[in-house]
Amino acid sequence: MFRHSSVHLLRLHTLKLSNPIYKTAQLHTSTFRMSNNNTNEPYPVSKSELEWRVQLSPEQYRVLRQKGTERPGSGEYNHFSGTGVYNCAACDTPLYKSDAKFDSGCGWPAFYEAIPGAIRIFEDKSGGMVRTEMVCNNCGGHLGHVFKGEGFKTPTDERHCVNSVSLKFVGNEDKKL
Repeated sequence: MFRHSSVHLLRLHTLKLSNPIYKTAQLHTSTFRMSNNNTNEPYPVSKSELEWRVQLSPEQYRVLRQKGTERPGSGEYNHFSGTGVYNCAACDTPLYKSDAKFDSGCGWPAFYEAIPGAIRIFEDKSGGMVRTEMVCNNCGGHLGHVFKGEGFKTPTDERHCVNSVSLKFVGNEDKKL
C-alpha cells in the first residue's frame, strides 16, 4: 500500500484507446483533489491530469492544477472593472461577483468575499510560511490566497488575492436569459 498526500489521490486507470493498433495503456491519473480543511469530500468535477492538460492552457494548468502563481501585475483582471461574475477558468463555476472586487494594489485581482459555497479554504504551509489557500469548491483548482486583518475598508476586512488566469469573467450583458 502506498501513502498518499492530502492534495492528490492517485489511482491506476486503464485507458482503452479506440484505435485497434494501440494496446490498452495504463496511466496514473488524479481522481480528485482533497483539501486540508478537515473534509474528505471529493470535488464534484474530477478529471485526470491528462484531461486537465488538454483543457487548460499551460499557464492555467500551472496555476490551477500545480498551485502556481502568476507574476504580479501581469493578470488580465488586475485592473479590470466590468460588471458581472468571475467564474472558475477550469470548470466555469461562479466564484465572485464583480461588486466584491476592489483595488488592493497587490498586483492581483482582489475580492472581499466569494459567492457562498464557491470556494474551500485551508492552511497552506508551502514556501516557508503559513497562508490560507483557496480552491474552487467544484473542481479543486487553485485560485490564490486569503489574507485577513489588513485594514482594507471592505465589509469583511479580507482580501481574496486571486490569480487572473484562474478566472473567466462573464459580463452581465453576456449572460444568456
